[in-house]
Amino acid sequence: MRAHRRNLFFALLIAVVLTTQGLPTAPARAFPGNRDDEHCAQQFAAATLTGQASVDPDCLPDTGLDALALRAAEAEIARDPAPDVQQVPYNEDVVWTRAYRRMVGHVVIYDAPNGNPIGELDAGYNYVTIINAKDGFIQINYGQWVKEEHITWADVSQFSGVEITRQPVRPFAWMLAEARPSRYPGGPQDENAEKIERYTLLNIYGTEIVDGWEWYLVGPDQWVQQIRVAKVKPIERPSEIGPNDRWVAVDLYEQTAVAYEGDKMVFATLISSGLPRWSTPEGLFRIYERYEATRMSGASGQPDFYFIEEVPYVMYFNGDVGLHGTYWHDRFGYRQSHGCVNLSIMDAWWLYQWTSPEAYQDAWVYVYSSGEYRTDLPSWARR
Repeated sequence: MRAHRRNLFFALLIAVVLTTQGLPTAPARAFPGNRDDEHCAQQFAAATLTGQASVDPDCLPDTGLDALALRAAEAEIARDPAPDVQQVPYNEDVVWTRAYRRMVGHVVIYDAPNGNPIGELDAGYNYVTIINAKDGFIQINYGQWVKEEHITWADVSQFSGVEITRQPVRPFAWMLAEARPSRYPGGPQDENAEKIERYTLLNIYGTEIVDGWEWYLVGPDQWVQQIRVAKVKPIERPSEIGPNDRWVAVDLYEQTAVAYEGDKMVFATLISSGLPRWSTPEGLFRIYERYEATRMSGASGQPDFYFIEEVPYVMYFNGDVGLHGTYWHDRFGYRQSHGCVNLSIMDAWWLYQWTSPEAYQDAWVYVYSSGEYRTDLPSWARR
């Protein structure tokens, strides 16, 4: 019986070859996701020849892109090689409105250079803006000076999101962990391919599943695993939000934020939400308070103590949880915060203007998760 099915399968292959001779060929190939897909392909071939009504139930789900779908994807890649969006331009006048610095170690605060101690800060996540420098001391506020040995530069990100003027016809994503693409789903990195750098914006032309992971077709014979990218996923407008309201959808799984006007996407970017210990609360909220800059601090006496001055473009939506600019890290796409939604300064500035009372009042924030974090991730992929 097994030999009979094998003969039927090869007979089908020969028939396909004979009927396609003389037809134009295209550089499209079908890549099975794994051995299960190969098994299912044989099941469907045998069912076609014998007229079976059904096959193995495990074969019923989509086994991935076939040759025709890949040929169509290649045509799309040639026609639209990059997402049809406009990156928000980096503006130094916006980003560097203040001289951001980090304070390291246990810091004593003086009333003047070589003056009297008037306070101190525990070692921790301490960031300030500087005003002046004199005699080996740095002025951080009026009447507050610290020794310059405690001051270092802040890691201010130049990343910015994208404005969307035409609704996307396909998904797109940002590369998070740089790598060379693979030539097929589940395959090794192609050492002859150019490395895709972090924060590169990519179209997704097709998806295959290999061992429970999605692999995305991002270029000709170029596949990347889902754990290396943050994918923008359009969602339906919650019923509580009006058809003309402005709202921001924050996806905790992908670590992305998408701004909508009613049902129309207008902006998308990467975020950093709360770490597992301080996870960002899910739900639907309104922005109720806004500050061009404000101070944030917490965890006094704890190892994770933080004191951050001049946090830019803050939009509170749930108690002390808000959207805001971040000048103390460049890890967007990964969880980093104590619960707030971290944005680059350029992105926070964009959203701050977009939600301003002059432009619009009572903007919404919808926080949700499009998936569940897995525990079997390599350390570099843990978000």
